[in-house]
Amino acid sequence: MVNKEGPAASGEGEPLSLDQLELGERVVSQLDGVGERRQIRVGGLRISGKRRRPSGEKPPLPRELKSSGIIWLVVGIVTVGIWISLFAIPGSADWWQIRDNTVLNRLVDLRSDLATTISKALHALGSLWTVRPLRWATLLALLIYRQWRHFFAAVVAFVGVDAVVTWLSNEIARPRPFVPILGSWSGYSHPAAPTASLAVTLGVMGFALFPAGKWRNRWLAASGVVVAALITARVYLAVDHLSDGVIGALFGLAVAVLMFKLFVPEAVFPVSYGRGVTAHLDVTGARGEAIRQAISDQLGFGVISMEPFGLAGSGGSTPLRIEIEGGDRPIVFAKLYAANHLRADRWYKLGRTILYGSLEDEVRFTSVRRLVEYEDYMLLTMAKAGIPAPQSFGVVEITPEREYLLVTEFLKDSIEIGDAEITPQVIDDSLSIVRQLWDNGLAHRDIKPANLMVRDDRVKLIDVAFATLRPSPWRQAVDLANMMLVLGLQADAEDVYNTATRYFAPEDIAEAFAATHGITVPGELSNRLKLNRGGGTDLLERFRDLAPPTDVIHLQRMSLRRIGLALGALAFGALVIQVALQNVRSGLL
Repeated sequence: MVNKEGPAASGEGEPLSLDQLELGERVVSQLDGVGERRQIRVGGLRISGKRRRPSGEKPPLPRELKSSGIIWLVVGIVTVGIWISLFAIPGSADWWQIRDNTVLNRLVDLRSDLATTISKALHALGSLWTVRPLRWATLLALLIYRQWRHFFAAVVAFVGVDAVVTWLSNEIARPRPFVPILGSWSGYSHPAAPTASLAVTLGVMGFALFPAGKWRNRWLAASGVVVAALITARVYLAVDHLSDGVIGALFGLAVAVLMFKLFVPEAVFPVSYGRGVTAHLDVTGARGEAIRQAISDQLGFGVISMEPFGLAGSGGSTPLRIEIEGGDRPIVFAKLYAANHLRADRWYKLGRTILYGSLEDEVRFTSVRRLVEYEDYMLLTMAKAGIPAPQSFGVVEITPEREYLLVTEFLKDSIEIGDAEITPQVIDDSLSIVRQLWDNGLAHRDIKPANLMVRDDRVKLIDVAFATLRPSPWRQAVDLANMMLVLGLQADAEDVYNTATRYFAPEDIAEAFAATHGITVPGELSNRLKLNRGGGTDLLERFRDLAPPTDVIHLQRMSLRRIGLALGALAFGALVIQVALQNVRSGLL
């Protein structure tokens, strides 16, 4: 859009007509401020550059270290600096040796039978028989709760610390203390491998298994006490020097903290054991402020209030109801997408591809931005085709490549079809939508009660994130069957079938129900069908009886695929168990 200015302008901010452009009216830029310069001050230096992001500022949800993370970053840098000094400054090793011997000699003078017994018991905290079970239990818990980001961060921390400590100990080659040693040991002394292993293990457990708050803080505090006890016991037994244990512990804890602060930030990947859907993100605090600011900067909407809306029917995003300042529509609807939604979409489509092979038309997204842009595009496509769907107001970038918001029309006074009265008009309207999808080469792919809104007997289709352009006939057939199942839950199946024959051939309806089984039915609709079946009516079989006979090869192929999938899963599980046993024997974890 361009504006004209000057005396000939009929109004400030009005678009130029084609005739005015031909007459050479002056146009002005509509991108004022897009190149506004921002400055960063570092001490006496000023670093400036032009900003190009929609908001023009740094990402509102960065991987913040905060105070605790900065402290541990400093600890890690100091630790690395100490190791560098051992190679670069020949006299530094002698300086550490003198101080370590002073502490060691004092503890040797305090030796007693009771203290030795206690120290040997504490010495077992650093053994493989203590560290390995803790690590395997942590990884197993993360797998059970499907915390994949935490799982891979834990594996990297465990393997990384062990590898670095092993390499450094061989390079530094510091001998054990030259006093009577009372405990078991192997290899060189610095850094203390058992202490580093226990420290990183306890640190990872705290960040991966405990939600942020008092219980995590208590665990980390207790972990510090346990690691300190191990260091004291090993120095008392003359297995390590004091600096060996302290440096090893600090390195292990620093790696655990920084790994989770940088790659598994709490604001994006919180630890939660609630029954809520993992797709539903917390929109308070820093994220809430970021959303408000981004909507204001990029859409020009001032946000008055924002709250989750319709969570029960959404498993692939965080739906929001947002009240904005002024305008004809003071309330808008928004869907928040993040990296975990992208991963869930990939796994979902992988499962469907395994089950249905080339029969399934899937769009695979490479980024969160592509995912939300695709849904925005599908809304525009459906609007162009005349299919009743919400109006899209645009995409809002919250954090680049990590979190995006799709803002659409809020269907005021509309209710889900599952809560509405199913009149003949509703049945006709719903089936005509499927007809329009077919005629325009589209498939919704997620027709269920939560995605059909009713107002004054008129139906609108929402949540088009799974929609497909140019779908296979099989995919279109499943849309038809799911729509009829949704209607049949509250209306007479014969009425639904008779209305469907006004838009579709009986053979098409029969084919649709032959192709519908198991995973082709969305989870919410499947649960309602099970409840309906509990009342003595199998709705799916009822529609199949109403439709003319057809070949059931679809169901037979599906059963064979499921058998193949089950056998493949068993073979993969056996392989994983075999590899795990080999790792246990070799001491990898």
